[in-house]
Amino acid sequence: MRAARLHGIGDLRVGHEPPPSPGPGEVLVRVTAVGLCGSDLHWFADGGIGDATLTRPLVLGHELGGVIASGPRAGERVAVDPAVPCGRCDLCVEGHGNLCPQVRFAGHGETDGALRELVAWPEDRVHAVPDTLDDADVAMLEPLGVAIHAVDLSHPRVGGTVVVVGCGPIGLCALQVARAAGATRAVAVEPLAHRRAAAARWADVVLDPAAGGFAAALHDAVGPGAHTVIECAGNDDAVATSVAAARPGATVVLAGIPDDDHTAFPAAHARRKGLTFRMARRMKEVYPRAIDLVTSGRVDVRSLVSHTFTLDDAARAFEVAVARQGLKVVVAP
Repeated sequence: MRAARLHGIGDLRVGHEPPPSPGPGEVLVRVTAVGLCGSDLHWFADGGIGDATLTRPLVLGHELGGVIASGPRAGERVAVDPAVPCGRCDLCVEGHGNLCPQVRFAGHGETDGALRELVAWPEDRVHAVPDTLDDADVAMLEPLGVAIHAVDLSHPRVGGTVVVVGCGPIGLCALQVARAAGATRAVAVEPLAHRRAAAARWADVVLDPAAGGFAAALHDAVGPGAHTVIECAGNDDAVATSVAAARPGATVVLAGIPDDDHTAFPAAHARRKGLTFRMARRMKEVYPRAIDLVTSGRVDVRSLVSHTFTLDDAARAFEVAVARQGLKVVVAP
């Protein structure tokens, strides 16, 4: 089979290697679509993410869908949950598998990901999907799941106001999920024009943080402040905007991943407001909800896919994604 491995910063090579052999409890999945995530871009551009660094050539990619290639379920189209928690530790038992210290995650550390033709994965981590979803839709269920988890952490208020800061694919999904959860007013903050245009489909107000008069415009848009703020940009300016947008007593969910692994915010302002900060770590067991939201039409992920590349063009796909061109970049092995 063919696979794309990252050998160093910006050094992605496509080559041939033996296919994986499913172990006990695993199925072989023929990969049909892989979305490139912001965390993949950290690996590609920085050689790591947070305290995890590249120690060997690694297959990236964790937003994936495919078709089961063998066994009783052969031919079944599936979405693949990229996280494999241990299932035994206290955190797993308490329902926080996303925080499991022994979790294996596709395309991270020692676990190869999905930028290859075949993946062997635990059968209990794959979810059947209907044929109404195309291959890219299935790959998009993972970023949608991250958005669902972020909105869950925010404890959305029915009839309330939500502000999403950073409108890449996860931010755009978060806007839609917050709407589905009962927010009646949504404000989007995004510096890139094409992402603001996308956000305008679901937000009542779309603001450019680089525009003159932004602070006044944000105040006008949120009044006394938003009940829920979800930050999806991963930089300190976005966090400061989130603090400014929140009403006293609100929850601010930090879902963005900073380039330098540090986050700072205006402490006095946040303290006077009595804000609660929550950190979003991937997702919990939300795939069934993600599938339902998309199949029912309550969330649109298809329009978020702007580029599709073959596996041979994976390096070019990363270049486009790193340049923040379009919205979601997908590779179709």
